[in-house]
Amino acid sequence: MTDVDNGVLHTLFHSDQGGHEQVVLCQDRASGLKAVIAIHNTALGPALGGTRFYPYASEEDAVADALNLARGMSYKNAMAGLDHGGGKAVIIGDPERDKTEELLLAYGRFVASLSGRYVTACDVGTYVADMDVVARECRWTTGRSPSNGGAGDSSVLTAFGVFQGMRASAQHLWGDASLRGRKVGIAGVGKVGHHLVEHLRDEGAEVVITDVRAESVLRILDKHPTGVSAVTDTEALIRVEGLDIYAPCALGGALNDDTVPVLTAKVVCGAANNQLEHPGVEKDLADRGILYAPDYVVNAGGVIQVADELHGFDFDRCKAKAAKIFDTTLAIFARAKEDGIPPAAAADRIAEQRMHEASAARGR
Repeated sequence: MTDVDNGVLHTLFHSDQGGHEQVVLCQDRASGLKAVIAIHNTALGPALGGTRFYPYASEEDAVADALNLARGMSYKNAMAGLDHGGGKAVIIGDPERDKTEELLLAYGRFVASLSGRYVTACDVGTYVADMDVVARECRWTTGRSPSNGGAGDSSVLTAFGVFQGMRASAQHLWGDASLRGRKVGIAGVGKVGHHLVEHLRDEGAEVVITDVRAESVLRILDKHPTGVSAVTDTEALIRVEGLDIYAPCALGGALNDDTVPVLTAKVVCGAANNQLEHPGVEKDLADRGILYAPDYVVNAGGVIQVADELHGFDFDRCKAKAAKIFDTTLAIFARAKEDGIPPAAAADRIAEQRMHEASAARGR
């Protein structure tokens, strides 16, 4: 057995990332598909989570990301009040170069082989059009286009939920939910971030943006010649003077031992998954007096939308559910204060209690 095999197996069975119910390694040589499907917990119902298409440096990195993301979905779905457990899939490769219809169809067959234990949707590197292709082989596919019976782009309600989390953070910290006049920095103005800009500008906030794709930044600046400015990169953004809220809206690990000490914002509230690079970061934020709105709580608008698609999609019903992220976030801050723990730990306790009660009720 190779060192890589040992590393993957250790991750699955022995590390803090483990404890998953099922992990499926998928390969289709004809299309070039290499994917990992991770099901973390189904106590609340079938696992629900998106499909990430990303050029991982190694298969080990892909497995680790799938495990982390799946675990996060268990907590996210629990906190969103959904009757779904947590799962996630990653496809290894460059979506700009490697994504083909044949590959997506092959992936759909693997998801279908799980007979509904895992319901998939969009994530980084996958889009509504991709889910339409996957759905041709798998009925357990959400995030499809309206013309194919789906709800369309879930990033709309993801951004709306993050906006509600920001409002709750402002209410908790400053006694007023309004973001008018606040300076908000957004790292990543792609699928979710550009919708978030619209909410913030409508509210009267000042917005500072950055993105690795220059065209994404230019699109925002062209639409908003005033009230929005840009900086070169995330390193510059987290150091912007007078920043009230920092919103990581790209990949995970944005909050780490290097970024937290120099972060000027008083609040962190963004759409990215797994923002804390390691568990100790939440205490570092608290020690600096920075209020952290747990990522999997505030970015749950998208999963609320795709879950609703399984039962006949109604946008107004979904938006009303996503609006409750405001109250959920406030409740987490109150629990954190009551228990004397960081908000991330308070959210975990609430989610774990719901999953434990569901397991007990089912005799598991």
